[in-house]
Amino acid sequence: MTKESKIIPLEDHIILETIEEENKTKSWIILPDSKEKPSKWKVVAVWTWKILENWSRAPIDVRVGDVVYFTKYSPDELDIEDKKYLVIKQSSILAKLS
Repeated sequence: MTKESKIIPLEDHIILETIEEENKTKSWIILPDSKEKPSKWKVVAVWTWKILENWSRAPIDVRVGDVVYFTKYSPDELDIEDKKYLVIKQSSILAKLS
């Protein structure tokens, strides 16, 4: 994403981009490409809080740069400047790497 086209997600939506994983093992064995979506994704944009049912605010649990795992069928895709991003809700995130 360039600085001119900054994505700002609303409410508890989170924008993710794929993390390119090595297609070689430590012993230089080349692994075949998989048609499935990569399991690791990096947070590139997130709002600072979400609105709860009682209209109060709560912080979002992830920050830009975090690596997350999410439920398989939850994301929507965005194509911006020939790059693919995913948009998910915070409730779809299962875990993040520390």
